[in-house]
Amino acid sequence: MPTDNVVSQMDSKYYGDETFFENKAPLPQWSGYAIVVGFGVFFSFVTSGIVWLEAKFTGTKVTSEFFNTAGRDIKIGLTASVIVSQWTWAATLLQSSNVAWQFGVSGPFWYASGATIQVLLFGILAIELKRRAPTCHTVCELVLVRWGKTAHKTFIFFSFLTSIIVTSMLLLGGSATMKALAGCDVTLTSFLIPWGVILYTAAGGLKATFLASYIHTGVIFVILLVMVYTVYVKEYSTDEIYDLLEKTIDHSFEECEIIFSENYKCDSSGTSCGCEVDGEISIENCFGDGGNDVSETFYDDDFPRYACGSVKGNRRGSYLTMLSAPGLVFGIINIIGNFGTVFVDQSYWQSAIAAKPAAAHKGYMLGGMVWFTIPFALATACGLAAVALQLPIDAEEASKGLVPPAVATHVYGKTGALMISIMLFMAIVSTGSAESIAVASIAAYDVYRTYFNPEATGADIMRVSRIVVVVYGLVMGVLAVILNAIGLSLGWVYLFMGIVIGSAVIPLWNLMTWENASARGAVFAAWGGMILALITWFVAASIAGGSISIATLGNNYVMLAANVVAICSSGCIHFVHSKLYPQNYDWKSMAEIQLLDNDRSGLSDEDLDPIKLEEAKAWIAKVGWGFTILIVVVWPVLSTPAGVFTKDYFAFWVFIALLWGLTASFIIVFLPIYESKNSIYLVLDGIFGTSLSAPIVPAAFAKTEQVVLKTGGPEEEEEEEENVAA
Repeated sequence: MPTDNVVSQMDSKYYGDETFFENKAPLPQWSGYAIVVGFGVFFSFVTSGIVWLEAKFTGTKVTSEFFNTAGRDIKIGLTASVIVSQWTWAATLLQSSNVAWQFGVSGPFWYASGATIQVLLFGILAIELKRRAPTCHTVCELVLVRWGKTAHKTFIFFSFLTSIIVTSMLLLGGSATMKALAGCDVTLTSFLIPWGVILYTAAGGLKATFLASYIHTGVIFVILLVMVYTVYVKEYSTDEIYDLLEKTIDHSFEECEIIFSENYKCDSSGTSCGCEVDGEISIENCFGDGGNDVSETFYDDDFPRYACGSVKGNRRGSYLTMLSAPGLVFGIINIIGNFGTVFVDQSYWQSAIAAKPAAAHKGYMLGGMVWFTIPFALATACGLAAVALQLPIDAEEASKGLVPPAVATHVYGKTGALMISIMLFMAIVSTGSAESIAVASIAAYDVYRTYFNPEATGADIMRVSRIVVVVYGLVMGVLAVILNAIGLSLGWVYLFMGIVIGSAVIPLWNLMTWENASARGAVFAAWGGMILALITWFVAASIAGGSISIATLGNNYVMLAANVVAICSSGCIHFVHSKLYPQNYDWKSMAEIQLLDNDRSGLSDEDLDPIKLEEAKAWIAKVGWGFTILIVVVWPVLSTPAGVFTKDYFAFWVFIALLWGLTASFIIVFLPIYESKNSIYLVLDGIFGTSLSAPIVPAAFAKTEQVVLKTGGPEEEEEEEENVAA
């Protein structure tokens, strides 16, 4: 038992609080519903209006092809912005800070690097899609023309399952956060959130989704920079956070029990701390016959509920080290799981389909590099600050993703709660709209057109797409309510996803890159890998935990085993079967996929120049694999000799996060505007009816585009300036 004072860096207003948000929503309830409903209506009008203006003043015709592919003419900047927006889930903002709260600096790094490489490598598939199937609409359509209907039905299932899991995480994170910040009812919020997505997605299709995604991304980056600047510059410094984290790990678990007990208190001077009983503060009051069993507060099933004391599995128990066994385990799970949610998610194939051929690979590369900073910088700020300040966030709140809301509320009060609410809603509706249009496209092209109405017209496809967007939103609201009732958290679902969708990754990679990949092998691999992973999951949970429950199934090492089995067994099955029964595919049927409305925008001979596309493939393979090795192998290895970070090393680490965030924000906000300057001027000229000269673009923007986008790769011909006259 500690005999001296147990002094904590916790703010005195939190003394005795069992949880941070315990019956203390910082925002009024009406504000939460206003954000959920109001922003949905706002974006519906704004994005639909922009799509209408573009159609009216630039001559764009809204066909079924345009509704589902955005005209196949999206440039590098907007493609990158859309990728960032689609990949910024509620989990990106919330779960990344949870792993920082659990594991320290390794958590944000492995979250960011482990979920960036999939986007970088998908750029290879994006350029292969442009080379081999420039007129396709969905990934399942590619499966159908190459592998037939059995494989087609299999990958329709996995594509739908992926979208359902991703949308579930959005709604779980969103409803939990709105309940914590504004006291909103979880059930009602789960039903209302999809309506913000339904409205503008059904009205404007993929182009409206892309435009909304650009706005969402801009807002997210502004709030991101505010939070990082506040934690490490305005309110605290890297040295202060460092010292506070060192104090946190210096506490013994006995001292942590006292700090987080319900009777913990310090005198007015803050130097005499202990448990208060009958007005007397002492350490003895925390134990013994007249005291409290403080372990009942600090422990839950023998696991600490709060981030206090040393971190098991980390070098010297420190939060400030990359030598973290649990951090590495999470990183492996993260890498495997996120391959499934990119490669098996129709929304990423849809973005590749929508991009200009010359922009697809660079858009994915730029998008991945820009996205990296969101979990890396935000979680390095919020997750570590929550630990350093000893905010009374318990493990259940952290698993629901409530670390950033807690830090924002602590620092800014109601303003901080409002910022996080808006930031989260931007992430939810942008990814939600992408998933809605992805599900609608598969339902329209792969289910309705293939199995119910092979003679479907463009008008039929648009009608079915809009109906599916609405139905999918309503169904997902019901599913979110069920998941909340079961007791599944955002963190649990995040670790689980790779178990059921990871087995589809390698077959889809082989679909576009290996002519001998067999159809039966793909089907056996997808189903076999999932079944083996589920068996591994249940057996490992039973062995490790002695029983099968949500808690034992959620164990990190159990999840790791099942995730590894899912992707590795699938790859082995498909490789062996394809070697025994090679297909020897000639790629012709992919190139012959028919357009419905004969809308060939983005499909000119210049766009599809095979020499340029071959050069683009070589460039993205070199850069994509190179950057992957850099952030998954080289960076961690170089940080290993540092052991536990010094103050200077930690300051350098934070400087990288802040600089990366500033650079990424500038590029992702201004590059799409620069690339769309001619369309913007056409619309403005149409509205105001005045002669506008050719747009003048600041040299800095042009220079940025050259530096960031034209380093290597095929030379792109500059577009002729349009003659814009009144």
